Amino acid sequence: MSLLRRLPSDVRKSLATEPGERVLTFAGSDGGYVVATDRALFLSDGTRVPYETVDKASWDEEGLRVLTMDGAWHRERIAEPRLLPETVRERVNSTIIVNKHVSLPGRGGVRLVARRRPGGDMLGWTLVFDDGLDPTDPGLRAQAEQALEGVRRSMGV
Repeated sequence: MSLLRRLPSDVRKSLATEPGERVLTFAGSDGGYVVATDRALFLSDGTRVPYETVDKASWDEEGLRVLTMDGAWHRERIAEPRLLPETVRERVNSTIIVNKHVSLPGRGGVRLVARRRPGGDMLGWTLVFDDGLDPTDPGLRAQAEQALEGVRRSMGV
């Protein structure tokens, strides 16, 4: 498959893009096409996954796996990924303003992540606790919130 091959016009027209959103690259999958725009990843079933909602994206010999912040996994079987892996990685990373791991007193730690929409305002903070820690523990959450306040003050965000 040539890197210069164009996305079929019917696929392009079927994408629920926002005004001004541009297609960056695409790859064929078992279900059709996976398309990366400058704002989101479109899966072959038409699902739009904004980059700021992607928790993890990984590639293996079978294709793409995406975990979103709401805990949903998406899998696409892609034989020839073209520039899709690099594009998704760059676009997801561009949404991260701050990504800092902070140790909590005697309890492991928490990753503090601030994200924004591509070209937009900051959306907020996500607290990602180390494995084995209970994110619903009120004492642990209080320590994490205190660490977050310190990071926000020091970074001015």
